[in-house]
Order: sequence, then structure tokens, then C-alpha cells
Amino acid sequence: ERYGVDGQAMASDDGIVIRIPDTDAEPPGGDLVVFDADEIDEIVTTEVGGSALFASRFRECAARALLLPRRDPGRRSPLWQQRQRSAALLEVASKYPSFPIVLEAVRECLQDVYDLPALVALMKAVDRREVHVVDVATQAPSPYAGSLLFGYVAQFVYEGDSPIAERRAAALSLDQGLLAELLGRAELRELLDPEVLAEVEAELQRLAPDRRARGAEGVADLLRLLGPLTTEEVQARSADGVDAEEALAALGRRVVQVRVAGVDSWAAIEDVSRLRDGLGVAVPPGTPEAFTDPVEDPLADLVSRYARTHGPFTTDQAASRLGLGAAVVRHTLQRLAAHGRVLDGEFRPAGSGSEWCDAEVLRSLRRRSLARLRKEVEPVPPAALGRFLPAWQHVVATGSTTRGLRGVDGVLTAVDQLAGAPVPASALESLVLPARVRDYETSYLDELTAAGEVLWAGHGALPGADGWVSLHLADQAPLTLPEHAPFQHSELHQQVLDALAPGGAWFFRQLSDAVGSTDDKALSATLWELAWASRISNDTLTPLRALTRGGRATHRTRSGPARPRMASTTGVGGRLRSTARGGPPETAGRWALLPDLDTDPTRRAHATAERLLDRHGVVIRGAVVSERTAGGFAAAYKVLAAFEDTGRCRRGYFVDGLGAAQFGTAGAIDRLRTFSETDPHDKPTALCLAATDPANPFGAALPWPRDEEAGGHRPGRKAGAMVVLVDGELTIYVERGGKTLLTWSEDAERLAPAAEALADAARRGSLGRMTVESADGTQLLGSGSTPVREALQGAGFVVTPRGLRLSSGHA
Repeated sequence: ERYGVDGQAMASDDGIVIRIPDTDAEPPGGDLVVFDADEIDEIVTTEVGGSALFASRFRECAARALLLPRRDPGRRSPLWQQRQRSAALLEVASKYPSFPIVLEAVRECLQDVYDLPALVALMKAVDRREVHVVDVATQAPSPYAGSLLFGYVAQFVYEGDSPIAERRAAALSLDQGLLAELLGRAELRELLDPEVLAEVEAELQRLAPDRRARGAEGVADLLRLLGPLTTEEVQARSADGVDAEEALAALGRRVVQVRVAGVDSWAAIEDVSRLRDGLGVAVPPGTPEAFTDPVEDPLADLVSRYARTHGPFTTDQAASRLGLGAAVVRHTLQRLAAHGRVLDGEFRPAGSGSEWCDAEVLRSLRRRSLARLRKEVEPVPPAALGRFLPAWQHVVATGSTTRGLRGVDGVLTAVDQLAGAPVPASALESLVLPARVRDYETSYLDELTAAGEVLWAGHGALPGADGWVSLHLADQAPLTLPEHAPFQHSELHQQVLDALAPGGAWFFRQLSDAVGSTDDKALSATLWELAWASRISNDTLTPLRALTRGGRATHRTRSGPARPRMASTTGVGGRLRSTARGGPPETAGRWALLPDLDTDPTRRAHATAERLLDRHGVVIRGAVVSERTAGGFAAAYKVLAAFEDTGRCRRGYFVDGLGAAQFGTAGAIDRLRTFSETDPHDKPTALCLAATDPANPFGAALPWPRDEEAGGHRPGRKAGAMVVLVDGELTIYVERGGKTLLTWSEDAERLAPAAEALADAARRGSLGRMTVESADGTQLLGSGSTPVREALQGAGFVVTPRGLRLSSGHA
């Protein structure tokens, strides 16, 4: 219905097969099976009424309820006759919202056959980016899918012969309240907070410190409000300094001793007749006749008082306390429920089965639970954003058991989220992508660029043969590529642009012949100036790697230190490959113009806002500014505000201290709040990232922590710098070159994992040989034993005359 296509579907426990008519239009992708978690419950409940599954289940339920009588009890009715009778019954029953057989058939479909609660949970997980939907096109079904296709054929081979009762849609009118009770979907198990439940029960039972009895009169009130109590129970409900036995003795004949449920207890004298008539308790001798007059409904009074003074309870619990049979208590509770005094349902978060609760108690529980939930909606601390953002961008800590992204598909997912975000070229494949794709190899990205699915663009040169680059999906590149900045170009620049203007891709030697250049060095410089100006690109990242390895790049790539350039290198079979034939190494591959930009300001602004939401989850002013987005936050704010009006995102105060102009999707906000607290018993998790990585919130969404003793050094989102986050908090900042560290913790439990993460990044070759000379403006060798030095030495750094040194795996 969403795409206007008449499709057919078959579901089993192993999967779903959907057949879509073959048309010229592009077939729907994985989003075909993705729904809004808030709507899927109602959609499935509504649509199931018109399914063949519902018709068959209704027939079975009606037969079990003896609503389809047989003419001859000794003979089986034909199936066609059962279907006709079932269809006639359904036609009448569908007009009555509370007809029990219809509700039972819906319950069987949604719980016994399908698992609707699990579907809702799955859609919420997709919305929170915990589950990903991936499209995979294959030429033939896999062995796993083959069995599903066989079942599909078996189901539809006789579909046209099915009786009309199995194919006719029934417009059901369901009592949603009864259906919710039947399905256990009152959602109170999820709503009621366990801590609130414990607090309310303590108050109802006068166990809370401010509700305890403070004297003899308080004890009298206890027995009047709670019913019979033992001496120990009275003492537990008395304030400090109050002796229960003395208080009971002081009350004299206002209290009496009775035996309830086989236990000697104290009761208020006003309850004598109620206990006698309801529980069969003997009247204590000497009780005045005024307190022995019969009461109208003693059982209802006793059970109702038990409900008023307890949280959600079961029938057996009430029966055990009162010393009555479960059937008697259940019947009494049902009478009270008919008058609205108690409610039955599933209330306790850790409970199971049906429970009872007083209406006022339940109202108080709901009110307090909602108040606690509203408190949870309060802004999360900034550290929660530091934990959320890397997880949102699929960054996985080394040694973590989280699966993360893998393979070519993982690289494509990462590129989709990073589209348009500039990062240093030397950090792209040494830090940024490996942090997201656990098994990252350069061949993965080469495969995508060679296939034309991904392209890269420059955003400006950096000192030391490096520059800012961004990755883009080819089909979205016109909207994600950077806008062209004014560029002063020479005649050679124009000749190269004119040669590439007709289209196609050219090797370096073809370009040199086309422009008539004999100076390879000048042409190479021209190509890179055009690349950094976002005018041209290459069909592979090989020249980018050669450039960053050949110069003094800010981040060393995984191959280790650069080798000296030679006039020729040894090729396949031992033959010499001259640079005169193929051009300089930093010009390898084919060069082409970048696609034309979509200059429509509305579409670009819309795409930018969507990209920010997808990349950051929760968009904050600092994050937009750090990406140097065209128009700044003011331009993005207008589109995000329009998104809020249409329900595509929410605006609120989600992260504390960052202003109220914050935007996020519902799934991202829910997931952000799950990071608001950490378990103190869990081992700290450390992440080592490039300071310019979009997954690093510091210096962007979050300000840098203040440090007055850094010896003049200040952190920044600089190319070549590194940050180490421990549980979302900035712990170590490594300046370019790795000689200087800034730290924001002296706790060994935080510094140790941070140093381990830094050492692991160095061993992988991300930082080359690393020698730390100073920390926080103090020389490490002359400062004696410090927490930073101990943490670094524990991570494998060794003392050298220049400082603490750790070599990479390639050193």
C-alpha cells in the first residue's frame, strides 16, 4: 500500500517472502519492512482482521466455544460447512466490539502466531540504530532462502481455490480496552518504576521513616488503618524510641488480641465484628456489645483494606494474609472490581500473571512513575554525549565484544554517515575508518571507488603533504560535495580543466600529452591544487596515500614510515617501472572532474539538515559550526525547525549546558538517555580518536575542559592531534607529533585504560614512532613518578634519553 503495489507475502518462523510485480519502476528496498515503532502495533492489529489467518483462527475458537454446533454429534462436519457457519457468525460478531471470540482470535494471531511485542521492540531498535537494515541483491536464493521459497509456492499454488470466507476482509470493531487487557498490553509493567513501587508500598505500610508511629496514638492509628498486626510488625512500624509493647499496653481496651491466619495479632477494637463475621475470629472476652454489631459486607471491607495498604498483589497473597480460601478472596475482588474499587492487570515490572491493585494506589503509582520519567527526560550530562556519539557513529573500542561494522558493506555504511564531513587525508584510513570498521582494509574503499559507488573530494591543503578530504556516495554527491570557493588558477590549471571537461577519466600521462606539459612535477602540483579546491578527484585513493606517505603527513598511515623516493621501482616480474612512463606515484589512477553541484539552496539545506541528524543523532550548534557547514547554524536551524513542525525530529534541552536549540530524532534521543549513567562496577572503556573525527564531541558539540596548568598548551580540533575518551570524558589529548600530552585526570583507573588505548593506536601504525616528552607542560623525565608516567609505562612505553617512547608495529 505504501508504494501503490499489489504484492503478496508469506511469513514463517524463518523469514518473510514478499513477491512484487515486475515493473519498470525501481523495486522497494529494505525500508519496505521498516515501520514507525509507535504505529506498528495499531497497523498489525487493524490489518490482521482481514487476513486468512484470522478467519481460520476465528473458526477454531468458535468451534472450541461450541458456537458451531454439529447436526449429528457423532459425525464430523465438512470443512466447507464449518467455514460457512464461521463466516456467518463472524459477520454478526464483528459488529460487537467486546465479543469474546473475536478478541480471543485476535489475541491468538498477535501473540501465539505472531510476536507483536517483539516486532515493536525490533522497530524501536532500528529507530535507535541498534539494528541495521541492509539490502543485499543476489542472482539466486541462498540455501537458507530456498526453503522459504518452497513454502511460498506451497502456500499460493492453491490460493485461488480458497473459500471466500478465508479471503474476505472482515471490518472488525474491537474494544481496544478489552483487547489491551487480553493481550497484556496495558504497558503498566513498563510504566511503573520499581523504585517508586517500593517507596509507595513502604508509605502504605507505614514503614517509611516519616510515616512511622510516634506514640500510643500512632500505634492505634496503625491498627485502625492497616488491620491486625503482630507485636513485631508494630515495632517495625514505630519510630525510634517507641516501644511497641508499652504503647499497646498504654492503649488498654482500645486494642484486643486476636488470632488471624494462625498468628496472634493485635487489632483495633472497632474491627472485632468485622473480623468475626468475615474471618470467623472469636470475640475477645469483655468486648462491649457496641463493637459486636454485624457489619454489612465484612469480607469486602477486609479485602478492600488489604488492597488500600499494599501495592499490586496476587489473590494468593491476600488469601494467605487473611487466612481465607483463594476462591473466596477472588470472588470478593471481582465484586470490588465491578464497582471500580480495585483493578486487575499486570502491574509489577518483575512480576508475572494477573495481579490486583487498589484504584487509588494504582493512580498514585502511575502519577509518581510519570514524575520520575519526566525527571529522566531532564538533560543528560555532557559525558553522556561523549559516550553516545561514538556509539551512534559505530565507533568500537579495541577489545570490545560489540560486533561493529565489517567488510565492504560496513565501509559503505560508514561513508554514508560521514558523507561530506572533512577529515585529514592522513587520518582517514589510519584512524577514522578503522575506528568504525573492525576489519578495515584499504582494498575495501578501493573497491567502492573503482565501482563508482564512492568518490572523494578535497577541502583544502594542510602543511606537510596533507589536506582535508571527504567521502561521498555517488548518487548523493551533488548535494553533499562542498560548494566551490573562489580559486585563482593559472593557465595550466585551465588547460587541465578544459581537457577533463568533455567527460571521462584520464591517466596522468594522457593528461600531460593533452595539455602539452613536459614538467611532471608542475603538472602533479596542479592536479593536487585542483583536487584540494574540490574541482577534480581520482577513481582511487592510491594517489592520496602516496602523497601522505611521501611527505610529512599529520598522521602516519598503517603502512608505517615513508620510503625514500626512487626514480624507478621494481614492477611485476622484476621489470623496472619508470616514473617517466606512469607519472609520479602521487598521480596514479585516473583523474576526472567532480560531478556538478545541485545549486538549489532549498534542496542543499534540506540535505544538509538530514545529514547532520544522521551523523550526530542530536544536532547541537557546536557540531554544526565545527563542520564548517555553509550558512552556519542559522541556516541549519531553519530547516531543523521545519523538520520539527512535520514531526521528523524533536527540539529540546537534551544535553545539559548546551542551550535549548538542540534537535534530534526520537530514536537518537531515547538512545542518548541510555548513556546517562554508567555502572561503577564496569571496566572503563577507552577510545582513541583523531581530534578531528566527527565522533569526537570535544571542541565541537562540547567545549574543551579547562586546564590552568597546561604550560600554555591548549587543545584544539587540529590535524594530527589525538584524543582519548574514557567513558565519554576527555582524559588525554595528544598534540601533533606525539611529544606533548594534556591530561584531565589523575585517577589511575582512568589513566591506565587511556594509555593502553593510546599505545594500541601507536602499535597499529596510526601514529608512527611515538616519543612523549612532556605532559601538562612538565617534562616527564625530570618530574619523578607521576600518575601519567606510571600509566604510560604500564602501557608499554619505555624510558629513553628524550622521553617515554613506544614504537609502532612497523617500526
